Amino acid sequence: MLKLIKNDPWLEPYAAAIEGRYEYIQKREADLTCNGKITLSEFASGHLYFGLHKTEKSWIFREWAPNATAIYMIGDFNGWQKIEEFRLQPNGNGEWQIELPLDKIKHHDLYKLIVCWNGGEGERIPAWTTRVVQDHHTHIFSAQVWDPLLPYEFRTKKFKPNTNPLLIYECHIGMAVEDERVGTYEEFRINVLPRIKEDGYNAIQIMAIQEHPYYGSFGYHVSSFFAASSRFGTPDELKHLIDDAHAMGIAVIMDIVHSHAVKNEKEGLGRFDGSYTQYFHGGSRREHPAWDSLIFDYGKSQVIHFLLSNCKFWLEEYNFDGFRFDGVTSMLYYSHGLGDNFSGYEDYYNGNEDDDAICYLTLANKLIHEVRPNAITIAEEVSGMPGLATKIKDGGYGFDYRMAMNIPDYWIKIIKERKDEDWHPTSIFWELTNRREEEKTISYAESHDQALVGDKTIIFRLIDSDMYWYMSKHYGSSYATDRGIALHKMIRLATASTINGGYLNFMGNEFGHPEWVDFPREGNGWSHKYARRQWWLADNKDLRYHYLGDFDKAMLSLLKSEKKFEQTPIIRLWDKDEDQVLAYMRGNLIFVFSFNPSQSFYDYGFLAPEGKYQVVLDTDSLAFGGNDLTDDSIEHFTIHDELYHKDGKGWLKLYIPARTAFVLRKID
Repeated sequence: MLKLIKNDPWLEPYAAAIEGRYEYIQKREADLTCNGKITLSEFASGHLYFGLHKTEKSWIFREWAPNATAIYMIGDFNGWQKIEEFRLQPNGNGEWQIELPLDKIKHHDLYKLIVCWNGGEGERIPAWTTRVVQDHHTHIFSAQVWDPLLPYEFRTKKFKPNTNPLLIYECHIGMAVEDERVGTYEEFRINVLPRIKEDGYNAIQIMAIQEHPYYGSFGYHVSSFFAASSRFGTPDELKHLIDDAHAMGIAVIMDIVHSHAVKNEKEGLGRFDGSYTQYFHGGSRREHPAWDSLIFDYGKSQVIHFLLSNCKFWLEEYNFDGFRFDGVTSMLYYSHGLGDNFSGYEDYYNGNEDDDAICYLTLANKLIHEVRPNAITIAEEVSGMPGLATKIKDGGYGFDYRMAMNIPDYWIKIIKERKDEDWHPTSIFWELTNRREEEKTISYAESHDQALVGDKTIIFRLIDSDMYWYMSKHYGSSYATDRGIALHKMIRLATASTINGGYLNFMGNEFGHPEWVDFPREGNGWSHKYARRQWWLADNKDLRYHYLGDFDKAMLSLLKSEKKFEQTPIIRLWDKDEDQVLAYMRGNLIFVFSFNPSQSFYDYGFLAPEGKYQVVLDTDSLAFGGNDLTDDSIEHFTIHDELYHKDGKGWLKLYIPARTAFVLRKID
């Protein structure tokens, strides 16, 4: 019996389905690796064969297009004309090839393919190209030869991410500048990386790296899977960014999109060789019903080859440290999870699961860790599929972490729907810790998803328009502002202090970046006003934003001070909904929260391990924009109680102001 089933008796009725999936994955891997004659990594090397490659004697270009009847290279080098000299030859198995003298093509040349099929032809960007650029005047995308005289050489040869705990700064290169424009890799490297390092994060998760025609898609409608988006700069500049991050001790995780692809034909893979089913499903399964995009056919070996090679390419060519897989829920189910309730175990084993997609995800995880054993893989998954972040040998799918997507949804829900008096600590604690014990998660209060147009950041939902008038230190305050600043800190502390894997923050939200995120589009006059980060808000000491950023920094520092904090058990010491007070312990740290909006408590007592305690973090500190209602220099001693002495416990009596949280460390 697989360990996944042994560890969870509730899975025993579904043992046949779980074991069947495991056996299917084993069989598919055996088929792809010729029964183990080659490794999975050797199989996933399509990028070293297909596409444009320079040898000592010539240029060789290869493409897979089984439905094509003829293929021509067109570009700067031949006046963009179909010329016989640049006609590819069939190579068997749907492959096409051309070999050209070295002097025929040079660095920066633009090119495309004309792919012909029975009944038609079309311009196409090569599927395996590693460089795509857009003409600023015509807005036309083309592949570009990238062959610099002095290619970038990484200085940091070996890097091991720090995952104790993993502290992720989710970011977007283009919107990381203050100006109303698209930012660059270089600007991010020079200006933003030092901020991230200073704040205490040990990983960045970069969105929108894979080339995408529409900037407003946030990078999730990918056209060229092997090409780093050129709107932010060159491949070498991205490599320099990653290299500098590693030198700072920061891991670089890529937000990879293998759940779907853009429908575009001239820029993407749609009807690449004239057929509808080269890379994608046919019929009703071809298009995603909610995302206006195409769905890969994960049952095809060639598609598996393409996507696995894509994973390996980003690891080896750019030294990425792993991936956050987008839209995993959509991949797992034929329904894409749309309208599904997922209220019981039977919902994961009712025949709605896409075993081919599950197989691909599992093989992807195996490959990634084969290529880079210390790599990080994270699944964006909301259904709660058992085993997603469990070892493959145990019957799982091999992710290192899964996103705790319930947590941001919960915070938004109670902020929107409940009065402060109805924030119940028992409910909060349950939501923050509701997960499969053996699967590590990434906890977060908000990501980019919670700030997209139509929604608001947590701070803006709490304070709203008062942010425009009452965030100055010199012009008074308002109840909404004081409440918002207090709860922003408490929400983050509760979320970060209950992790069992890692913590994530979206760029700028650590200091309460206001409003929402909205990329340039027709509906907003193609404005960049809400697709940028106003760093000056955090840097201006006359404004209150820096209080939140300073608290975030202190919070992360505290979590890192406790060895392997994320692995320490969470011991609930006290919760009482009537008082809205919650206390729990991890290692030598006790976290105390009062969500009560109006009542402070004197000599509030609960049982804790006997000893002496010191306050080491306080949301109400003046340094973090609070009221400094307590003297944090006071040492707190437990009061002896013979009844509990045998358990090593005594009464800890504290003054707990309304709407505050603080952390005590046991020092004796």
